[in-house]
Amino acid sequence: MSLSIILILIVIGLLAGILSGMFGVGGGVVMVPLLLFLLGYTQHQAQGTSLAVLAVPVTFVAAYTYYKSGEDVVNWKYSIVIALFFVVGGYFGSKIALSINQAVLKKIFSIILLIVAIKMFFSK
Repeated sequence: MSLSIILILIVIGLLAGILSGMFGVGGGVVMVPLLLFLLGYTQHQAQGTSLAVLAVPVTFVAAYTYYKSGEDVVNWKYSIVIALFFVVGGYFGSKIALSINQAVLKKIFSIILLIVAIKMFFSK
């Protein structure tokens, strides 16, 4: 692994971590596009790598920081239920994604990001 690749990976990790901690985003919104554009990954490679990075310890630390703020910002009971079904959905979603042509998958991914961005931009 070259020094330039290591530096790109460090930048991707820092950006994803900072934006994840600030806004609850990181994988799909930050890492996937950066892996595509900076490292030339395929859509499947970028999504798989992003998912591998977002293992439980990474997100737990950020969630625990929110919990320790003293404000009522983390509902652990709801989080556990969502997490259990997130695992099930993640399994089936990955099976579906791997069966879709990467060019089509990239277009679907882009449309989802665009819809979310427009909806958030125009909401109160």
